[in-house]
Amino acid sequence: MDLGLDDKTALVTGGGGRIGSEDCETLAAEGAEIVVLDVDEDGAETVADGIEDDGGTAHAVECDLTDREDVATTIEAIREETGGIDVLVNNAGMVDARARVENFEDDIWERDIAVNLTGSYNVTREVFPAMCERGWGRIVTMSSMAGWQGGFGQISYSATKAALIGFGKTLALEGAQSGVTSNVVAPSIVVGALADLPPDQLEEVDEHFARIAKATPMRQLGREEDVANLVAYLASEQSSYITGQVVGVTGGIDLFSF
Repeated sequence: MDLGLDDKTALVTGGGGRIGSEDCETLAAEGAEIVVLDVDEDGAETVADGIEDDGGTAHAVECDLTDREDVATTIEAIREETGGIDVLVNNAGMVDARARVENFEDDIWERDIAVNLTGSYNVTREVFPAMCERGWGRIVTMSSMAGWQGGFGQISYSATKAALIGFGKTLALEGAQSGVTSNVVAPSIVVGALADLPPDQLEEVDEHFARIAKATPMRQLGREEDVANLVAYLASEQSSYITGQVVGVTGGIDLFSF
């Protein structure tokens, strides 16, 4: 299937990370020009260089999503260089904090709201109006199963990922008559090559991962490409009648089973 991305420019926030880099590479393989945006300039450059080596077109851009002025200046520069942003993947986020609410650190709470939620708002606010003016755009926002169902010890992550569901649905409403779709992707845990390990070996590596795999009807964890393939489809011409949806990439872990 031709996803119709050959003449599109896609910006992926957190593009230097595990899932973000896979999103970038998959969109590039479909012909999109990629903007790898990350606060880690070296990470962004590594991803962009890899795409260029494979024959694609990519730009590495350093930007702090929590700095509204930096975001505005950066998006304007990207627009001048590429001609405009057709696809925005709100992928950047922090997921490293774990503590019960009574022990949670206030500065981590504030950081995660600033990056996960306000960062997505800052960049979308700069990109969305131009999409509506052109009459075509795709916004894909990364939530999580923790945003659907909560996550023990993940109060800031779960809260921000839940908020992003409302964020994405609101954009869908506001862009619906302007050719702009907005959808939310909600993965369970993705672990790359560890997903190939049999249960006994996975348990030796990480007991937490092993418990999640056993609770998943497919009895395996996800891979970054499982997420990226969905992102590419939702970013495509072919998904034009899909908007305001929350799509899980979960192996069925959100299903009731016994």
